[in-house]
Parts: sequence; structure tokens; C-alpha cells
Amino acid sequence: MNKEHTQSGNTVNCDNPTESLIDMFVHQTQKGRIDKGQCPARRPVFLKPHGVAKGVFKIKPDIPEHLAIGLFAGDEYAVWARFSSDTLPDYSDFKTTCGVGLKLFDTPTPKIFGLPEETTFDFIMQNFPVFFVNTAKDMCEFTRAGLVNKNYQPYLDSHPDTARILDDMARPVGSALAIAYWGILPFSLGKNQAVKYMLKPRLTDTPPHQRPANPTYLAQEMSDRLATEDVYFDFCVQLRTDPDSMPLDRAMVEWPESDSPFIAIAEVHFPKQNINARGQAEYGENLSFNIWRVTEEHKPQGSIADARRDVYAASAQQRRNVNGIPDGEPVSSKPDPFIPPCKDDVIVRAAIHPGIGVARVGNAETAYFIGPEVTEPTPEKNGFYRTPDQSLKRQAARFRIYGYNAAGEVVRELTSENADITWQVHVANNKADWFHFIQAMDIPESRDLVVKRRNEAIKGEARKTLVIDPGLREITGSGCCGPEYRFDSGLFKGQQVYLGELQTDEDGRLIFLGGYGKSASPSHQPPFLEDDPDSFNNAPDWYDDMSDGPVNATVAIRGQSIPVDGAWVITAPPNYAPEQTSWRTMYDLMVDVYTQNGWLAVPDTTLFTRDVLPFLKRFSNLQWVNKGFAAMFGQGRPMDFNDSKFIAQLAQPPQHFDSPVSGEPVLIDPYGELRRQILNSFRPFQPEFNDPRLWPWLYGDDFNGNLHEGSPNTMLAMPSLQQMHLQRWADGHFNNDWTPDFKPAQSLNEVPLEAQPEMLDRAAMTFCLADAFHPGCELTWPMRHGSLYRKPFRIRQSTVPIRPNQWGATLSQAQVLAPNGPLYGQVAGGLTQWMGLPWQGDTAFCRSGYDPDYDLYLPSFWPARVPNTVLTEAAYTLVMDTSLPRDIRLSAYNQRASWNRFVDQKLENGDIPTTADVMERMVNEFSAQGIIEARAGIKDDPAFPEVIYVENSAYQEDLHRLKQTLQLQAGAPVAGKALLQEDKLRQAGWASEQQWRNAVRLRQRKRSED
Repeated sequence: MNKEHTQSGNTVNCDNPTESLIDMFVHQTQKGRIDKGQCPARRPVFLKPHGVAKGVFKIKPDIPEHLAIGLFAGDEYAVWARFSSDTLPDYSDFKTTCGVGLKLFDTPTPKIFGLPEETTFDFIMQNFPVFFVNTAKDMCEFTRAGLVNKNYQPYLDSHPDTARILDDMARPVGSALAIAYWGILPFSLGKNQAVKYMLKPRLTDTPPHQRPANPTYLAQEMSDRLATEDVYFDFCVQLRTDPDSMPLDRAMVEWPESDSPFIAIAEVHFPKQNINARGQAEYGENLSFNIWRVTEEHKPQGSIADARRDVYAASAQQRRNVNGIPDGEPVSSKPDPFIPPCKDDVIVRAAIHPGIGVARVGNAETAYFIGPEVTEPTPEKNGFYRTPDQSLKRQAARFRIYGYNAAGEVVRELTSENADITWQVHVANNKADWFHFIQAMDIPESRDLVVKRRNEAIKGEARKTLVIDPGLREITGSGCCGPEYRFDSGLFKGQQVYLGELQTDEDGRLIFLGGYGKSASPSHQPPFLEDDPDSFNNAPDWYDDMSDGPVNATVAIRGQSIPVDGAWVITAPPNYAPEQTSWRTMYDLMVDVYTQNGWLAVPDTTLFTRDVLPFLKRFSNLQWVNKGFAAMFGQGRPMDFNDSKFIAQLAQPPQHFDSPVSGEPVLIDPYGELRRQILNSFRPFQPEFNDPRLWPWLYGDDFNGNLHEGSPNTMLAMPSLQQMHLQRWADGHFNNDWTPDFKPAQSLNEVPLEAQPEMLDRAAMTFCLADAFHPGCELTWPMRHGSLYRKPFRIRQSTVPIRPNQWGATLSQAQVLAPNGPLYGQVAGGLTQWMGLPWQGDTAFCRSGYDPDYDLYLPSFWPARVPNTVLTEAAYTLVMDTSLPRDIRLSAYNQRASWNRFVDQKLENGDIPTTADVMERMVNEFSAQGIIEARAGIKDDPAFPEVIYVENSAYQEDLHRLKQTLQLQAGAPVAGKALLQEDKLRQAGWASEQQWRNAVRLRQRKRSED
């Protein structure tokens, strides 16, 4: 029973088992594979060959007279043997059922199958003494369970003996030349006798205890052995001596050897040979075997034998017709139906995907989940991201390897089933040895910026103690994990720091887990020095457990090594809004870079769903993490880009009609002005001035605390590709590819094989931020430089290590952007070294509403990763309580709480926490911060969406107090005076005026360092 199920909606009637088995094995399975491009066409079963060998079938001279009948009355015959497994060619040999077909030449005639004068004689045997069903009807019902009903289990549950035999058949084999094979079914021996056959090896098998790394190890062993030595088998027969214990039509019954032992009557000798000689394998694959290609004295017995005759004949004819191979003695012409073209399945290279994988920290000791592998995954259930004790799970980065043919087409995913894979990963954390982050160093405003080293007081060789580098780790096999795969030998000032570990899944794919989110100072320094604003993101004597580095692999297929395109992995902070994406993603940024560098072509056409709608819908999806976006883009609001009726208007291009009056062409474009106004609402690419009212309402790289600063980089501008697409859309030059019932792939299995590598690359970067780089959440401004890559989504790996103090004590823009600067080949730790230290500082203090006189909630930094204002669990409970008045429920729905409210709480002594206090809390409590998760909403109510995103926090919320507050608000008169400054600041998410002023001061740091 091989591992492939072929889909069929046919109804199979097992009253005629032979006809139904032909339908399932030949018309559905074999032809189904041919229609998918299998080339050459193969057998429906035992289709994975191990080798074809030439030998001699020699009758023993002392054979008893009563056995010397028919074939066995001769002397010797030339024989060709095809050794195989009943599995797909791309799967591992381990624990598969092995078989052998023997074709003897110049044998007696006439034959009872095919042409009477054919002189070949066939045996078909496998490495288990019985079959897993008794009769042809049983075989039909078993096969129907898998192919038609798509589920073997009900059949196995009701046929435990079949289940047991199948389990027993899944035995490891060390050599196809050192195991016994049985004919399984009975055969006549003359007129009044029946026998069973066995091929008994003279070698002793040593089966492997676990799956070998080489998935074709049986073929390799056979080739190696026959290249150096002769191999012998004894051909044996077992006489039927008791009809009761030795039935003819119960294939599951093993005839007892205690009553009738096997008798050796012939020797099968395979002399030393090169089974890989040109044409030998092809010759064997073109042979057709049928147990009925015998004389009358050796007629097969039982209903399974009857079915095999016709099934094997039909499959052989179809295979030979498709492959253009004539019958041994052609009796009919080859039909000429349409056959799909051959697919080149020869793998010449491989590549690891995603090209840049993303792991995220969490404090759960062992629990983790795999990061997104599609751009719109199925939302997880409430509580998925936490363990029962409220710990935060880590996000693992999973890497896969795909094989490509010479044309660059994906052939298949390479796993431990079909390739020998060894992974190599090297990650490091260089933050404490790197330079201060003040602002992005590639913008015009940083022209005169010069930054110094972090921990500048540490000099010379001692700076090596600031680099956490555990070195390279390797892993191979499936389902592997353990302490030897941990990145835990790196040191920070002599203190051991765990940066993560490697595992493999059941298919041998790589799983990388980052750290636990630990940040600390060995000397217990605060994470921020109030008298040194530049210590923000640059805490002296601190480390964290972020990391990054190259991911490589060695791959061999059938013993042949192939080149592998390496990847990169980063460890990032948690994704606190895992179903949301930022307005511009890292994927968008990278595509912009690759297009500018000529690696990707500028799209000739603009598709609404692909190129326009995502940049509109993301505004609406930010409603769950920022109240300002909710007010404009939320459910039922003026620009609700999730409203299918609104989307239908935006997706409608201009239409041309001939006027029924004049006959002249007329342009109808009812929504042209709407598209134009939306375009004009965006901040253009390379703006000449700063206007915070334009979209997107997100800070830019040069925001310095003053929202109305003259720098055009104060706010985020539209990227060039997005502007091109939106301009085409506004002008009416686009294609409408939107349908309201479109369902994107929500798991990688739903993505066609050829599109999976690109999807993996895209998904990993879609859930990473681009902009504003202060410095960012996952990666920062160096990612927009083409010199960092060797091709799309492939970081340029350095071939030499960084020399100590290679870039000097300070770093300027000129040095950074120089041809020999740090934006070229990267070493382990080279990407995350530009990020904040510790990472929790950014998470705590890159917020929104820095000018509450302008707006309490806008603009914002990174609400898609670090939320600003959220719908709490307590508010959601009130929303869903239909016993409450509607105005209370609406008020609860529109209530948003500061995501930072818990780290901003007053200290135990009642004091307002300082900047350092809040950072310390985030260091210690980052795992308790709210995760924004999808929950059931309210159907068919325009005020409430059907899916509501709610904060899942490990902190405790007071539902009763919130309900009282909302009731008071609902009954209170409208305030007659403006909000007090403190009230405004609290609504904006600041703990106090002093905290707000300190946060603004962090953005007003000097442009150069002494």
C-alpha cells in the first residue's frame, strides 16, 4: 500500500472486483499520475525501482522426480530480475514493502496468457509470506476505502487482521539482496498438486534501526554489492499437504512450514555486474511481469490471482502505450490520445525557503508555534499564543528546501523522505559591540550624523566579551532535538546567554527557535539613563537574546550532491497583533528595492486585488490597534475598506460604450472621482514638504518629536511602486480581479507546489514592519539597500569574519554607504546589531499621539506590531452581552484602552514610573502584554463586525468598573469645556505629562555625538 491517494468521485462496485480493481489501479491511479505529467509512465504499484540484474535460474540436479514438472524439468534459464518497493520514487525506502519480478527466457510453451508461443516465464514475489487481504473482493473493498472514500481507517478498524499484517509488513530492510521473497499465492504443479514459492537469500540482512539519511539506500546498497561480488538465492517450493490448513483462496493464511517445509529446487545466481550500465535500468522498467505468463502446469490459483492477471495486463498495456514501447509481440497498434507533456523532474539545484525566516521570542519554556507560511493564514483560536500558565509561546521559523530543474522550475520539496539533508545554522548577537542607534543613517537628515560605539569605555580585545557568538550548529534527520542543538555557549562578559536552538520536524525540515526574550545587565544598570538621552536603545552594559545569521544546508539526492541556495534567520520581538500587517510591510520594501535594482521587472499591469486593495485594507485592519484608524477606517466608518459594497465601487474600472443616440464611444466611470480623491489623500513618493494630515498616518524616519517639523521625512511617504499602482488605478488603467467570494490560501498545502517557495518568502516578510525605522521591530533601514542582497530575499553572506574594531570607534554616513562599508556581505548578528538594545525599550516607547493638541491617537509608529489602543476582554464581554442596553454595548465597542496601561501603572509607592521604570517593567513583563486575537463578532449588524479583535492579556481587567464607567458616560451631559491636558494625555496613552515630555525628548536627540 503506497502513500499516494488518487482522487476519484467514481462509485466502485466490488461485486465485480476485477473490473473495479482495473478502474482504481489503472484508470484512476496510473492514468491520474500520467495526466499530471509523470514521465515516463510507471507501474501503479511497486513503482520505485532499486535495480535490475541479469542472472541465471539453474535447476538443481538432484531435484525430486515428483517436482521436476514443466519449467522445473529443464536445466537452466537466463533471468532478468527487477527489485523494487511499493512506494513512490520520491519517498524513502525505509519500512516499505519490497518486491522482485523474475523473467525467465527460453522456457517451455504454450503459455496460458498472452501469445501461446511466447517463451518467457514470470514470477512476482514480495518480502512477506502472506497478503493483507484474502480475496479479490476484499482487495477491492480495501482499495475503495482509500481511493474513493479517502479513508482506510474504517476498513482497518473492521478488519484488524489486515491492519496487523500491514503493520508487520512495514519492516526495515537493509539490503534487497539479503531478504526472502514469497510468491504469496498458490500455483499448480502438474494436474493434482499445488505449491507456494519462496526466494531464499544466502546473505544475511542487517536492517537499519532508524531511517537512513539516504532515501534510496536500497538502490545504493544493491549497486555497491553487485559491483564487487556475486549474489545467490535458492528458489524453493512448498507442497500443499493439507487442504484445510493450506487453502487456495485465502491469501492471508500462511501455509505452516511445520507440516510442509520449503524445498530448494533451483539456484538463482546474479554474477558481479554494473547495474547502472547504460540502458540496463531502462530495460528492466520496460519489462512487463504477469504471474499468468506460465504453462498450464504452473497455473495460478485463487481470486486474487485471477484479478492480478487482468489488472497487471491493463496497466502494462497503458504504460507501454504511453511510453511508446511495443508489446513483446505486438498485437495491436498504439492508440494516440492526448498525453500531457513530460515534466523535467531532474533536480539540478535546491534553495532554502523562506529566504529570510523570522523567529520571535517568548517566555514559554517549550511551547512554540510555526510562524506564518502564507500571507493570510487562518486566525488562531482565542488563547492560542499562550500556554495554560499564561506564558507567551515562541514563534519558530521553519525552513524548507525545494528542488529545481535546469529551467528553474520547482520539481518538489526535498525532505528526509527523498534527500540526504544536513542543516547548518550560525546566529550571533553583536548589539553591545555595535554602534549607537540615533536615527536611520541613510536619510539626508543624517548627513552629518556620527555615532559612537555602544559600551565605548571597553577597548581593544576586551570588546570581544560584548559579542554573543555560540558558533555553528548542525542538525540532520527527522524529529530531532536536544541540548546539542542549542545556541547556549555564547557569552556576554562571561555570562552564558541562550540564543535559541535547532529542531527538525517529522519530514526533516529545519525549525529554528529564538531566545526567551531575556534582557539584562550583569552589573544591574538601568535600561535608560535619565541624564543621557542617547542611552535610549543603547543601554550600557546590557544584552538581549535577539540574533540573526546564515542558514545553509548540504543536500544529496541518490548519493549526488547538489548546490543549495542558503537563507538567513532573524530573532525578533513578539508579534502582539499577529493577524495584522503594517501599512507597508518588509516584503513591500524589499520588492521596491529589487525592482529598483533590476532584479524584478516593473509590472506591466495593475491588478486591483493584488496591487491596490492591500494598501487600503490595511488601514481598516489597523482599527484594532489604534483608535484613530478605527475612527476613519473602522466598521461602518467613512473609509471602511473591508466593506464589500465599497470595495466593489473601488474595483470598478471605466467602461466604454457606444452611445445609443449618437453611436459615438462614451466613457462611463462613476467612481473615477472617488479613486482620485483617495489617491490625493496619500502622501506622495518623495514629498517636498511635511503635512501630517495626509495618509498614511504613520511617523517617518526623521520624526524628532515635532509633528510639524519641516522635514519631508517627518511622516511616512508612499513608496514608488505603490504610487505607480495607485496612480494607474486613479487614472482608470487597471484590471478588476476582485470577487467578493475570493478565498486566499490559508495554509501552505492550499498553495500550488510551484508557488510555494515564493509564498514562503513573501509570508515571512509580510508580517515584518517596514518604516518607521526608529530603529524598527524586526529589521531596520539597511534592508532598503540592494548591496545587502545577492538576489531577491537572499542576504549576501560574508566569506570572511569581521575584524575586531573593523569600522573604528565611530561611524558616519559616508562610512556606512561606502563600497567597503557594512552594508555588503553579512556575518552572523549583522542585521540585528542595528536594532535597539534592549529591544523592550523600543516596544515600550515607540507609541502614538506625540502631539495630543493635534490628535490624541495619531500619527503612530508601529501599531500593527506594537498596539497603541485596543479593545479589552472586559469591553468585549460587554459588547457580546445582549442583555445590556444597545448604547452601553456600542460604547463598550468604541472604548479603547492603552495597550501600555499596565507597564505605565504607578509604582508601589504611588510615584509615576520613570522612563527606565517602564522599560524595566517591559523587560520583566513583556510576555503579559496583550495579544490581539480574533473573536466571534455579531452577524448582520452594521455597527459591529462579524469578527472582532480583542486583547488577550495576562494581566487582570476589572469588568465591573468598566461597566460602571460606561453607564456613567452614557447618562452624563456633554462636557462644556475642553479636556484638561492630563486627561488628554491619558486618553492618548501616556501615564502622565512628564512621561509624555520625556518621550518627546527622546525624539529630539542631537544629530551627532561627540
